[in-house]
Amino acid sequence: MTFDILSARNLLLTQILVTALMTGIIWFVQIVHYPLFLKVPAAGFVAYEQSHTIRTGLVVAPLMLVELGAAIALLLLSIASGGKLPIAIGLTPLYLWSFGCLVLIWASTFLIQAPLHNLLEQRPDAKAMELLVSTNWIRTILWSIRLGLLALLAAERIIL
Repeated sequence: MTFDILSARNLLLTQILVTALMTGIIWFVQIVHYPLFLKVPAAGFVAYEQSHTIRTGLVVAPLMLVELGAAIALLLLSIASGGKLPIAIGLTPLYLWSFGCLVLIWASTFLIQAPLHNLLEQRPDAKAMELLVSTNWIRTILWSIRLGLLALLAAERIIL
């Protein structure tokens, strides 16, 4: 039982750490990085975007995969515990809302932002750049909410 509690705690703490990192990254991207796309000269934009996509992927892909893996693992561990708290952290409303935010983040990434990046890797397109900035607020807000929910859950289940 101690191992299960520590596992649930570690999975939650892992999510908090990675979610905090992703929240910081997404705010930087939203406020600084994406708006600067419009400043890159058209002649060099495709090469810039292709390099950007690779380099950004090297930073965010592992973090996003760890976040998703820890989120799913905690949910499965909670289900397997038969709802016995404190192991079943992943069945609490705060956690389920935070998990829902993560699902929406992934959906937004693959249904909206990735296709826009694919388009921009082919040609510069000011409308696509502006759409990237405006739709990225979805992920920025959701990661911020997710971090807040996980912090509340940690305060409720681990710290107090």
